[in-house]
Amino acid sequence: MAIIEVKNVRKHFGKTKAVNDVSFEVNKGRIFGLLGPNGAGKTTTIRMINYILSPDNGEITINGIVASPETQKAIGYMPEERGLYKKMKVFDQLMYLTQLKGMDSKKAKEAINYWLERFDASDWKDKEIS
Repeated sequence: MAIIEVKNVRKHFGKTKAVNDVSFEVNKGRIFGLLGPNGAGKTTTIRMINYILSPDNGEITINGIVASPETQKAIGYMPEERGLYKKMKVFDQLMYLTQLKGMDSKKAKEAINYWLERFDASDWKDKEIS
């Protein structure tokens, strides 16, 4: 079963074709790489999958649902420009990011502590990002 389906997707910025008729599937349980030179449309495609940008043509589905703000919640995305705030503690940064995603504070704290422990990263909780 395809978790992500990209069908005949196109995206233009003015006269520039950023993504031209791209199609692929990512099946459940598979590792998938999106490779290409600078300017090939990789970042634009990822942003469309994450519903940060909308395609001009074509369709993107996540778990069979057309990409939308709702499907965006099912996907994690760490852009190259991470946007982390230096001098901010790891826990505080994670709280900020969870609140941007609409998670309430209590659930966010529980989730952050769970994942920090699960990744054996609890020692980083109070360290500053540098």
